[in-house]
Amino acid sequence: MKNKFSNRYIILYAAILVAVVAVVLSVTSEALRSRREANVRNEKMQSMLAAIGVQCSLNNANALYSKYFVEELAINSSGEVVAKFQPNADVTAVERPFDIDVKTQQALAKEGKDCRLPLFRFSKDGTEGYVIPVSGTGLWGAIWGYVALDEDRTTILGVTFDHKSETPGLGAKITTGEFQRQFVGKKIKDADGKFVSVQVLKNADKNSPNEVDAISGATITSSGVGQMLLECLEPYAG
Repeated sequence: MKNKFSNRYIILYAAILVAVVAVVLSVTSEALRSRREANVRNEKMQSMLAAIGVQCSLNNANALYSKYFVEELAINSSGEVVAKFQPNADVTAVERPFDIDVKTQQALAKEGKDCRLPLFRFSKDGTEGYVIPVSGTGLWGAIWGYVALDEDRTTILGVTFDHKSETPGLGAKITTGEFQRQFVGKKIKDADGKFVSVQVLKNADKNSPNEVDAISGATITSSGVGQMLLECLEPYAG
């Protein structure tokens, strides 16, 4: 009778068990991949909708995105439109603006190189405008968000910001309505039409169209938001 407790038997049993577990995990991961990708896309739509004042869940984000967003555009570093698509278009030959790697393309734009930056046109309750994705760096890591501008791409209609690892109660406050509401009505151009962005400053002049208050105790994160807007919005200023 074979000794079931021999080293050979134990090694063989362990190898088979590991192989079976690996196959199960691989099959499960593949089965869930499409769901994960859908959730990522829906989270992105949810954030874009929040920037224009539309609250939604992951379940209805796609439907509301199709309702309020009327066109997806791609522009180059000079602000010229190089591609146009309908929302949720089934694109195979060319990368859809929604799927553009924003961080990579913004890095190219910053260096003055050829790039494709996404721009999303929306229409809501008689108001038309554009939503622009932005990305930057806070104190501890990546920060990002979306900025909704009016049709002239001058006045901010709304913003939404998020972060990877900012300090709770300090830098993480960039996600709060209190901080984000400050940007509504601010302008990214001065009185002469020159792009100046919106500065995030300690003791900002509340009457200034180009300044908002920084978060107390989170100077570096606040500065990161200001720098992110300065660098990311410029190609869109026209």
